[in-house]
Amino acid sequence: MSGHFLFRLLDRSTVIFLVALAAVAVTVPLLNLAVPQSSSLHVPTYVVALFGKYICYAILALSIDLIWGYCGILSLGHGAFFALGGYAMGMYLMRQIGARGVYADPVLPDFMVFLNWKELPVAWYGFEHFAYAAMMVVLVPGVLAFVFGWFAFRSRVTGVYLSIITQAMTYALMLGFFRNNLGFGGNNGLTDFKDVLGFNVQAETTRNVLFALSCLALLLGFLVCRFIVTSKLGKILIAIRDAEARARFLGYRVESYKLFVFTLSACMAGIAGALYVPQVGIINPSEFAPGNSIEPVIWVAVGGRGTLVGAALGAVLVNYAKTYFTSGALAQYWLFALGGLFIAVTLLLPRGIVGTLHHWTALRRGKIAAAAADGVTPARAEPLPAE
Repeated sequence: MSGHFLFRLLDRSTVIFLVALAAVAVTVPLLNLAVPQSSSLHVPTYVVALFGKYICYAILALSIDLIWGYCGILSLGHGAFFALGGYAMGMYLMRQIGARGVYADPVLPDFMVFLNWKELPVAWYGFEHFAYAAMMVVLVPGVLAFVFGWFAFRSRVTGVYLSIITQAMTYALMLGFFRNNLGFGGNNGLTDFKDVLGFNVQAETTRNVLFALSCLALLLGFLVCRFIVTSKLGKILIAIRDAEARARFLGYRVESYKLFVFTLSACMAGIAGALYVPQVGIINPSEFAPGNSIEPVIWVAVGGRGTLVGAALGAVLVNYAKTYFTSGALAQYWLFALGGLFIAVTLLLPRGIVGTLHHWTALRRGKIAAAAADGVTPARAEPLPAE
Protein backbone atom coordinates (compact mmCIF):
# COMPACT_ATOMS: atom_id res chain seq x y z
CA MET A 1 0.00 0.00 0.00
CA SER A 2 1.49 3.32 -1.10
CA GLY A 3 2.02 6.15 1.36
CA HIS A 4 -0.27 8.44 -0.66
CA PHE A 5 -3.14 5.96 -0.53
CA LEU A 6 -2.56 5.34 3.17
CA PHE A 7 -2.72 9.10 3.74
CA ARG A 8 -6.06 9.28 1.94
CA LEU A 9 -7.36 6.23 3.81
CA LEU A 10 -6.42 7.56 7.23
CA ASP A 11 -7.19 11.26 7.01
CA ARG A 12 -7.62 13.41 10.10
CA SER A 13 -11.34 12.83 10.62
CA THR A 14 -10.88 9.08 10.16
CA VAL A 15 -8.08 8.91 12.72
CA ILE A 16 -10.10 10.98 15.21
CA PHE A 17 -13.12 8.70 14.72
CA LEU A 18 -11.12 5.49 15.11
CA VAL A 19 -9.29 6.75 18.21
CA ALA A 20 -12.56 7.90 19.80
CA LEU A 21 -14.22 4.57 19.00
CA ALA A 22 -11.32 2.60 20.47
CA ALA A 23 -11.43 4.76 23.59
CA VAL A 24 -15.16 4.14 24.00
CA ALA A 25 -14.71 0.39 23.47
CA VAL A 26 -12.20 0.26 26.33
CA THR A 27 -13.56 2.93 28.68
CA VAL A 28 -17.20 1.86 28.91
CA PRO A 29 -16.48 -1.76 29.97
CA LEU A 30 -13.86 -0.55 32.45
CA LEU A 31 -16.27 1.90 34.04
CA ASN A 32 -18.83 -0.87 34.33
CA LEU A 33 -16.63 -3.68 35.65
CA ALA A 34 -13.82 -1.93 37.53
CA VAL A 35 -15.59 1.07 39.06
CA PRO A 36 -17.84 0.36 42.09
CA GLN A 37 -21.55 1.08 41.76
CA SER A 38 -21.33 3.70 44.50
CA SER A 39 -19.05 5.84 42.32
CA SER A 40 -20.46 8.58 40.10
CA LEU A 41 -18.20 7.26 37.29
CA HIS A 42 -19.83 3.82 37.30
CA VAL A 43 -21.62 2.90 34.07
CA PRO A 44 -24.65 0.65 34.73
CA THR A 45 -25.00 -2.58 32.79
CA TYR A 46 -28.21 -1.44 31.12
CA VAL A 47 -26.34 1.58 29.76
CA VAL A 48 -23.68 -0.71 28.32
CA ALA A 49 -26.39 -2.67 26.49
CA LEU A 50 -28.00 0.58 25.35
CA PHE A 51 -24.75 1.93 23.95
CA GLY A 52 -24.15 -1.45 22.31
CA LYS A 53 -27.47 -1.06 20.52
CA TYR A 54 -26.41 2.39 19.32
CA ILE A 55 -23.18 0.96 17.92
CA CYS A 56 -25.13 -1.70 16.01
CA TYR A 57 -27.31 1.04 14.56
CA ALA A 58 -24.14 2.89 13.55
CA ILE A 59 -23.00 -0.16 11.56
CA LEU A 60 -26.38 -0.22 9.82
CA ALA A 61 -26.10 3.50 9.03
CA LEU A 62 -22.60 2.94 7.68
CA SER A 63 -23.88 0.26 5.31
CA ILE A 64 -26.55 2.63 4.00
CA ASP A 65 -24.11 5.51 3.56
CA LEU A 66 -21.86 3.27 1.47
CA ILE A 67 -24.57 2.73 -1.15
CA TRP A 68 -26.52 5.98 -0.84
CA GLY A 69 -23.77 8.46 -0.16
CA TYR A 70 -21.24 7.06 -2.65
CA CYS A 71 -23.28 5.17 -5.25
CA GLY A 72 -26.61 6.97 -5.20
CA ILE A 73 -28.67 3.89 -4.30
CA LEU A 74 -31.37 4.97 -1.85
CA SER A 75 -32.49 1.73 -0.21
CA LEU A 76 -35.57 1.84 2.01
CA GLY A 77 -35.29 -1.87 2.73
CA HIS A 78 -32.07 -2.30 4.66
CA GLY A 79 -34.06 -3.00 7.79
CA ALA A 80 -34.84 -6.36 6.18
CA PHE A 81 -31.16 -7.32 5.95
CA PHE A 82 -30.64 -6.14 9.52
CA ALA A 83 -33.57 -8.27 10.70
CA LEU A 84 -32.46 -11.34 8.74
CA GLY A 85 -29.04 -11.22 10.38
CA GLY A 86 -30.79 -10.83 13.72
CA TYR A 87 -33.02 -13.83 13.08
CA ALA A 88 -30.02 -15.97 12.15
CA MET A 89 -28.38 -15.13 15.47
CA GLY A 90 -31.69 -15.52 17.30
CA MET A 91 -32.13 -19.04 15.90
CA TYR A 92 -28.70 -20.00 17.21
CA LEU A 93 -29.53 -18.56 20.64
CA MET A 94 -32.85 -20.43 20.69
CA ARG A 95 -31.12 -23.73 19.92
CA GLN A 96 -28.80 -23.12 22.89
CA ILE A 97 -31.73 -23.06 25.33
CA GLY A 98 -32.36 -26.80 24.99
CA ALA A 99 -34.20 -28.41 27.90
CA ARG A 100 -34.09 -25.20 29.95
CA GLY A 101 -37.15 -23.87 28.15
CA VAL A 102 -40.64 -23.72 29.63
CA TYR A 103 -41.62 -27.02 28.02
CA ALA A 104 -38.17 -28.62 28.59
CA ASP A 105 -37.93 -29.96 25.06
CA PRO A 106 -34.25 -30.58 24.24
CA VAL A 107 -34.68 -29.85 20.52
CA LEU A 108 -37.80 -27.81 19.79
CA PRO A 109 -38.03 -24.18 20.93
CA ASP A 110 -40.93 -23.38 23.25
CA PHE A 111 -43.10 -21.72 20.61
CA MET A 112 -42.91 -24.84 18.43
CA VAL A 113 -44.00 -27.05 21.31
CA PHE A 114 -46.86 -24.65 22.06
CA LEU A 115 -47.96 -24.81 18.39
CA ASN A 116 -47.77 -28.65 18.42
CA TRP A 117 -44.86 -28.91 16.01
CA LYS A 118 -43.60 -32.49 16.00
CA GLU A 119 -40.16 -31.97 14.50
CA LEU A 120 -37.66 -29.24 13.82
CA PRO A 121 -38.15 -27.46 10.45
CA VAL A 122 -35.40 -27.93 7.90
CA ALA A 123 -34.59 -24.20 8.02
CA TRP A 124 -33.45 -24.65 11.63
CA TYR A 125 -30.96 -27.43 10.88
CA GLY A 126 -27.38 -26.52 11.72
CA PHE A 127 -28.18 -23.54 13.93
CA GLU A 128 -27.00 -25.39 17.00
CA HIS A 129 -23.48 -24.63 15.73
CA PHE A 130 -22.17 -21.08 16.08
CA ALA A 131 -20.00 -21.29 12.94
CA TYR A 132 -23.03 -22.23 10.82
CA ALA A 133 -25.12 -19.45 12.36
CA ALA A 134 -22.34 -16.91 11.78
CA MET A 135 -22.17 -17.97 8.15
CA MET A 136 -25.94 -17.55 7.78
CA VAL A 137 -25.74 -14.08 9.34
CA VAL A 138 -23.76 -12.96 6.30
CA LEU A 139 -24.99 -15.41 3.67
CA VAL A 140 -28.77 -14.96 3.98
CA PRO A 141 -28.82 -11.14 3.66
CA GLY A 142 -26.06 -11.31 1.06
CA VAL A 143 -27.87 -13.84 -1.15
CA LEU A 144 -31.16 -11.95 -0.90
CA ALA A 145 -29.43 -8.67 -1.80
CA PHE A 146 -27.59 -10.34 -4.69
CA VAL A 147 -30.76 -11.86 -6.17
CA PHE A 148 -32.77 -8.68 -5.64
CA GLY A 149 -30.01 -6.48 -7.04
CA TRP A 150 -29.41 -8.79 -10.00
CA PHE A 151 -32.95 -8.28 -11.28
CA ALA A 152 -33.33 -4.65 -10.21
CA PHE A 153 -30.04 -3.34 -11.59
CA ARG A 154 -30.15 -5.37 -14.79
CA SER A 155 -33.60 -3.87 -15.38
CA ARG A 156 -32.05 -0.45 -14.73
CA VAL A 157 -34.48 0.38 -11.96
CA THR A 158 -33.20 3.53 -10.29
CA GLY A 159 -34.26 6.46 -8.16
CA VAL A 160 -37.57 6.48 -6.36
CA TYR A 161 -38.70 3.29 -8.12
CA LEU A 162 -35.83 1.33 -6.58
CA SER A 163 -36.63 2.82 -3.18
CA ILE A 164 -40.25 1.73 -3.50
CA ILE A 165 -39.48 -1.87 -4.43
CA THR A 166 -36.93 -2.21 -1.61
CA GLN A 167 -39.66 -1.03 0.75
CA ALA A 168 -42.09 -3.52 -0.78
CA MET A 169 -39.56 -6.32 -0.27
CA THR A 170 -39.24 -5.42 3.40
CA TYR A 171 -43.00 -5.26 3.89
CA ALA A 172 -43.48 -8.65 2.19
CA LEU A 173 -40.90 -10.21 4.53
CA MET A 174 -42.63 -8.68 7.54
CA LEU A 175 -45.96 -10.22 6.53
CA GLY A 176 -44.28 -13.59 5.99
CA PHE A 177 -42.50 -13.61 9.34
CA PHE A 178 -45.73 -12.75 11.15
CA ARG A 179 -47.16 -16.12 10.06
CA ASN A 180 -46.83 -18.87 12.65
CA ASN A 181 -46.55 -21.60 10.03
CA LEU A 182 -43.30 -20.13 8.71
CA GLY A 183 -41.51 -21.47 11.79
CA PHE A 184 -39.86 -18.29 13.09
CA GLY A 185 -41.98 -17.54 16.14
CA GLY A 186 -44.73 -15.57 14.44
CA ASN A 187 -45.82 -12.35 16.13
CA ASN A 188 -43.79 -13.02 19.30
CA GLY A 189 -40.54 -13.73 17.47
CA LEU A 190 -37.56 -15.23 19.28
CA THR A 191 -36.67 -14.39 22.87
CA ASP A 192 -35.81 -15.79 26.33
CA PHE A 193 -32.19 -16.35 25.31
CA LYS A 194 -29.89 -18.04 27.84
CA ASP A 195 -26.36 -18.48 26.49
CA VAL A 196 -24.09 -17.36 23.71
CA LEU A 197 -21.05 -19.57 23.16
CA GLY A 198 -21.65 -21.06 26.62
CA PHE A 199 -21.68 -17.69 28.42
CA ASN A 200 -24.74 -16.29 30.19
CA VAL A 201 -26.10 -13.63 27.85
CA GLN A 202 -27.39 -11.59 30.82
CA ALA A 203 -24.08 -11.53 32.71
CA GLU A 204 -22.22 -8.23 33.06
CA THR A 205 -19.05 -9.64 31.52
CA THR A 206 -20.94 -10.98 28.50
CA ARG A 207 -22.67 -7.63 28.00
CA ASN A 208 -19.36 -5.82 28.00
CA VAL A 209 -17.77 -8.31 25.61
CA LEU A 210 -20.71 -7.91 23.22
CA PHE A 211 -20.32 -4.14 23.44
CA ALA A 212 -16.60 -4.36 22.68
CA LEU A 213 -17.26 -6.73 19.77
CA SER A 214 -19.83 -4.29 18.39
CA CYS A 215 -17.26 -1.50 18.54
CA LEU A 216 -14.72 -3.74 16.82
CA ALA A 217 -17.23 -4.60 14.09
CA LEU A 218 -17.95 -0.90 13.56
CA LEU A 219 -14.22 -0.16 13.37
CA LEU A 220 -13.59 -2.92 10.82
CA GLY A 221 -16.68 -2.03 8.82
CA PHE A 222 -15.61 1.60 8.75
CA LEU A 223 -12.13 0.67 7.51
CA VAL A 224 -13.60 -1.56 4.78
CA CYS A 225 -15.91 1.22 3.62
CA ARG A 226 -13.12 3.76 3.81
CA PHE A 227 -10.82 1.50 1.80
CA ILE A 228 -13.49 1.17 -0.90
CA VAL A 229 -14.38 4.85 -1.20
CA THR A 230 -10.75 6.00 -1.33
CA SER A 231 -9.77 3.45 -3.98
CA LYS A 232 -10.36 3.50 -7.73
CA LEU A 233 -13.53 1.52 -7.10
CA GLY A 234 -14.79 4.36 -4.93
CA LYS A 235 -14.18 6.89 -7.69
CA ILE A 236 -16.18 4.73 -10.09
CA LEU A 237 -19.01 4.49 -7.56
CA ILE A 238 -19.05 8.28 -7.23
CA ALA A 239 -19.08 8.59 -11.03
CA ILE A 240 -22.08 6.26 -11.15
CA ARG A 241 -23.79 8.33 -8.47
CA ASP A 242 -23.22 11.63 -10.27
CA ALA A 243 -23.61 10.56 -13.92
CA GLU A 244 -24.67 6.95 -14.36
CA ALA A 245 -25.38 7.24 -18.08
CA ARG A 246 -21.98 8.77 -18.75
CA ALA A 247 -20.21 6.07 -16.70
CA ARG A 248 -22.01 3.41 -18.72
CA PHE A 249 -21.09 5.19 -21.97
CA LEU A 250 -17.41 5.13 -20.93
CA GLY A 251 -17.55 1.33 -20.78
CA TYR A 252 -18.06 0.62 -17.09
CA ARG A 253 -20.45 -2.20 -16.22
CA VAL A 254 -22.57 -0.11 -13.92
CA GLU A 255 -24.82 -3.01 -12.91
CA SER A 256 -21.87 -5.06 -11.64
CA TYR A 257 -20.53 -2.23 -9.49
CA LYS A 258 -23.96 -1.56 -8.05
CA LEU A 259 -24.55 -5.23 -7.37
CA PHE A 260 -21.23 -5.62 -5.55
CA VAL A 261 -21.65 -2.64 -3.26
CA PHE A 262 -25.33 -3.42 -2.58
CA THR A 263 -24.52 -7.01 -1.59
CA LEU A 264 -21.62 -5.91 0.62
CA SER A 265 -23.86 -3.34 2.29
CA ALA A 266 -26.50 -5.99 3.00
CA CYS A 267 -23.88 -8.27 4.60
CA MET A 268 -22.81 -5.41 6.87
CA ALA A 269 -26.42 -4.82 7.86
CA GLY A 270 -26.79 -8.53 8.68
CA ILE A 271 -23.75 -8.41 10.96
CA ALA A 272 -25.22 -5.38 12.73
CA GLY A 273 -28.47 -7.28 13.29
CA ALA A 274 -26.63 -10.32 14.65
CA LEU A 275 -24.78 -8.20 17.22
CA TYR A 276 -27.99 -6.35 18.08
CA VAL A 277 -30.10 -9.38 19.07
CA PRO A 278 -28.15 -10.77 22.07
CA GLN A 279 -27.86 -7.26 23.50
CA VAL A 280 -31.58 -6.41 23.33
CA GLY A 281 -32.76 -9.96 24.03
CA ILE A 282 -35.43 -10.29 21.35
CA ILE A 283 -36.04 -10.33 17.61
CA ASN A 284 -39.52 -10.24 16.10
CA PRO A 285 -41.20 -9.29 12.78
CA SER A 286 -41.57 -5.67 13.85
CA GLU A 287 -37.90 -5.25 12.87
CA PHE A 288 -39.08 -5.61 9.26
CA ALA A 289 -41.47 -2.67 9.65
CA PRO A 290 -41.04 -0.02 6.92
CA GLY A 291 -40.30 2.64 9.53
CA ASN A 292 -37.23 0.71 10.67
CA SER A 293 -35.80 1.03 7.17
CA ILE A 294 -36.66 4.71 6.79
CA GLU A 295 -35.18 5.84 10.11
CA PRO A 296 -31.59 4.80 9.21
CA VAL A 297 -31.81 7.02 6.13
CA ILE A 298 -32.63 9.92 8.44
CA TRP A 299 -29.62 9.05 10.64
CA VAL A 300 -27.36 9.24 7.59
CA ALA A 301 -28.90 12.51 6.41
CA VAL A 302 -28.51 14.11 9.84
CA GLY A 303 -24.90 12.99 10.26
CA GLY A 304 -23.83 13.71 6.71
CA ARG A 305 -24.39 11.65 3.59
CA GLY A 306 -21.20 10.55 1.88
CA THR A 307 -18.94 11.05 4.91
CA LEU A 308 -19.05 7.63 6.69
CA VAL A 309 -18.12 9.30 9.99
CA GLY A 310 -21.31 11.34 9.80
CA ALA A 311 -23.46 8.25 9.23
CA ALA A 312 -22.18 6.60 12.40
CA LEU A 313 -22.41 9.83 14.38
CA GLY A 314 -25.95 10.52 13.14
CA ALA A 315 -27.10 7.04 14.18
CA VAL A 316 -25.81 7.51 17.73
CA LEU A 317 -27.12 11.07 18.13
CA VAL A 318 -30.61 10.44 16.76
CA ASN A 319 -31.08 7.23 18.73
CA TYR A 320 -29.85 8.87 21.91
CA ALA A 321 -32.41 11.61 21.34
CA LYS A 322 -35.05 8.95 20.73
CA THR A 323 -34.20 7.25 24.03
CA TYR A 324 -34.34 10.58 25.86
CA PHE A 325 -37.59 11.86 24.37
CA THR A 326 -39.52 8.57 24.43
CA SER A 327 -39.01 8.04 28.15
CA GLY A 328 -41.07 11.01 29.34
CA ALA A 329 -44.09 13.14 28.60
CA LEU A 330 -42.84 13.87 25.07
CA ALA A 331 -42.95 10.21 24.00
CA GLN A 332 -46.07 10.59 21.87
CA TYR A 333 -44.48 13.42 19.91
CA TRP A 334 -41.24 11.65 18.99
CA LEU A 335 -42.27 10.71 15.44
CA PHE A 336 -43.29 14.32 14.77
CA ALA A 337 -39.93 15.48 16.12
CA LEU A 338 -38.10 12.95 13.93
CA GLY A 339 -39.97 14.08 10.83
CA GLY A 340 -39.32 17.71 11.69
CA LEU A 341 -35.64 16.95 12.18
CA PHE A 342 -35.40 15.37 8.73
CA ILE A 343 -37.16 18.33 7.10
CA ALA A 344 -34.95 20.82 8.96
CA VAL A 345 -31.78 19.01 7.96
CA THR A 346 -32.92 18.76 4.33
CA LEU A 347 -33.72 22.47 4.10
CA LEU A 348 -31.20 24.08 6.42
CA LEU A 349 -28.32 21.60 6.65
CA PRO A 350 -28.39 19.53 3.43
CA ARG A 351 -24.84 18.27 3.93
CA GLY A 352 -25.55 17.03 7.44
CA ILE A 353 -23.47 17.77 10.51
CA VAL A 354 -20.14 16.31 9.42
CA GLY A 355 -20.62 17.26 5.78
CA THR A 356 -21.21 20.88 6.75
CA LEU A 357 -18.10 20.93 8.94
CA HIS A 358 -16.04 19.51 6.06
CA HIS A 359 -17.50 22.15 3.72
CA TRP A 360 -16.65 25.00 6.07
CA THR A 361 -13.13 23.64 6.54
CA ALA A 362 -12.65 23.37 2.78
CA LEU A 363 -13.88 26.94 2.26
CA ARG A 364 -11.52 28.25 4.92
CA ARG A 365 -8.56 26.38 3.42
CA GLY A 366 -9.51 27.66 -0.03
CA LYS A 367 -9.58 31.25 1.18
CA ILE A 368 -6.23 30.89 2.90
CA ALA A 369 -4.67 29.27 -0.18
CA ALA A 370 -6.08 31.99 -2.45
CA ALA A 371 -4.77 34.72 -0.16
CA ALA A 372 -1.34 33.10 -0.07
CA ALA A 373 -1.28 32.83 -3.86
CA ASP A 374 -2.03 36.54 -4.12
CA GLY A 375 0.71 37.40 -1.65
CA VAL A 376 -1.76 38.62 0.97
CA THR A 377 -1.37 37.65 4.59
CA PRO A 378 -4.70 36.24 5.86
CA ALA A 379 -6.44 38.38 8.45
CA ARG A 380 -6.00 37.19 12.01
CA ALA A 381 -7.43 38.06 15.33
CA GLU A 382 -5.75 40.58 17.59
CA PRO A 383 -2.86 39.00 19.52
CA LEU A 384 -3.26 38.09 23.12
CA PRO A 385 -1.35 40.19 25.66
CA ALA A 386 1.09 37.33 26.21
CA GLU A 387 2.15 37.54 22.57
